[in-house]
Amino acid sequence: MEIQPLKRWAVTFAAAVALAIALAAAAGLAALRGGISARPEPSALEAALARRVRHLAIPASARARANPVSAGDDVIAQGRAHFADHCASCHGNDGKGRTEIGLALYPRSPDLTVPATQDLSDGELFYIIENGVRFTGMPGWGAAGRPEESWKLVRFIRHLPELSDAELRDMGRLNPRSAEEWKEQQEEDEFLGGADGSAPPPSGHRH
Repeated sequence: MEIQPLKRWAVTFAAAVALAIALAAAAGLAALRGGISARPEPSALEAALARRVRHLAIPASARARANPVSAGDDVIAQGRAHFADHCASCHGNDGKGRTEIGLALYPRSPDLTVPATQDLSDGELFYIIENGVRFTGMPGWGAAGRPEESWKLVRFIRHLPELSDAELRDMGRLNPRSAEEWKEQQEEDEFLGGADGSAPPPSGHRH
C-alpha cells in the first residue's frame, strides 16, 4: 500500500474514532440528563455528530455508486407503491416522518424532503436502505435480495419534495391496514354504493 493512501486512511479512521467518542460522550450526558427515555429531542450536537459519524461509516465506494435504475414515471410509481406499503408507517406518505411511530423513535424519523437527506448521494441512500443505521430504528433491508427495489426507492425519495396531492391520495390507498380497518373500509364503500365485493388486496412482500 502506498504511503499517501495509508495516511489518508489513518486520518479518516482517527476522525471517525474521535467523532464516535464525542458522540458517546454526548449520549452519556444526555442519559444523565434524561435517563433512558426516548421522549426528549436529540440535541443539535448529537444530531450533527451522528450525521458525521454516519457519513464516515459508509464506505467511499458505496457513497460513489450511481443508481443503475433509470428515472421514469413507471419507476417513480413502483417506488411510491413500495414506500407506501413498507416505509410510510415510520416516514409518512409525504416522507416527513410525522407519524405516531416516527415521532416516538429516538432519534425521530428524519424528514426525507429536506437537504439533510436530499443532499446525500444516491449511493448513500441505497446503503442506508440496504444496511440500516444502528441505534436509530432504521432496519437494513438488504437480506431481501432485491437491490433493484432499493434503487427504485432512492428514485422515489428524490421525488418526495415534488409529491402531488393525487399521489398522496393513491398512497393512502396502498398503506397497510389491519383486518378491522379493511372491514370498516368495505362497510363504508358498501354504504356509499361503491363496493364490488372483492376481498382486500394482499399487502405484498416485505422488502
